[in-house]
Amino acid sequence: MGEVRISRWYFGGLASAGAACVTHPLDLLKVQMQTQKGNNVSILKLTQIVLKNQGIMGLYNGISASLLRQLTYSTARFGIYEVAKQTLAPKDGVPIPFYMSALLAGLGGFAGGFVGNPADLVNVRMQNDVKLPPDQRRNYKNAIHGLYRVAVKEGVMRLWAGASMTCSRAALMTIGQLSFYDLIKSFLTTTPYFGDNVSTHVTSSLLAGAIATTMTQPVDVLKTRAMNAKPGEIKGILSLIMGTAREGPLAFFKGYIPAFVRLAPHTVLTFVFLEQLRINFGFLKVQKVE
Repeated sequence: MGEVRISRWYFGGLASAGAACVTHPLDLLKVQMQTQKGNNVSILKLTQIVLKNQGIMGLYNGISASLLRQLTYSTARFGIYEVAKQTLAPKDGVPIPFYMSALLAGLGGFAGGFVGNPADLVNVRMQNDVKLPPDQRRNYKNAIHGLYRVAVKEGVMRLWAGASMTCSRAALMTIGQLSFYDLIKSFLTTTPYFGDNVSTHVTSSLLAGAIATTMTQPVDVLKTRAMNAKPGEIKGILSLIMGTAREGPLAFFKGYIPAFVRLAPHTVLTFVFLEQLRINFGFLKVQKVE
């Protein structure tokens, strides 16, 4: 018999919120690149524009919405995945098959995307406000004010604008991050070169982040545009896809570099924080060992 530390269901949300505090400026720049139409502005030029117009704090526009999003979206997806995985895992400590892990991650991600959509919508709008002319800005004071304004002015259902794409992206993202992280970490720890330590967690999460970015980028572009659109501007998902396709196939990968540059450290920090929470504050589980 042996003892292992198991993650608590809410650790994922806390770890993701901590990572968001570090990576938020990159997320803001990614959103602004994705909502560009016509002439593209480089990430360096966008950074200069934000710093010139609003100073260093302009890079943290929408941080309250970003934190609210992680505490809803990531808590739900990590919680569902962890609880289901722990429930279905064999008592001898053998990990569940990858197909089952991917299915659980997809379901958890889909549910998390739905729960987190209102905060995600406000997050996208607050981040995009920086580059709009003053008379076109929404000027949400914080995430709660943004949720209230959307509900009152546009209707409660508007809070779930783009939900189909948010849920699809969240399902793919969670498969790419959680399932592949567990798969890669499990493989690495079977070799004599890696143990259950920070270097393994960083390596596994970096590879998982690359996989997740590639899987989700087209859906992420569509989701961002749907959320940032004004009422009536987009007639449906097909219309949005066709409109984006007219800009060329690479339009679906707009903002790929800042997306990866943002998602890679976010994924690494999330899993490093998560593993530290698990190791230091997780609950003990007794399992059979060969």
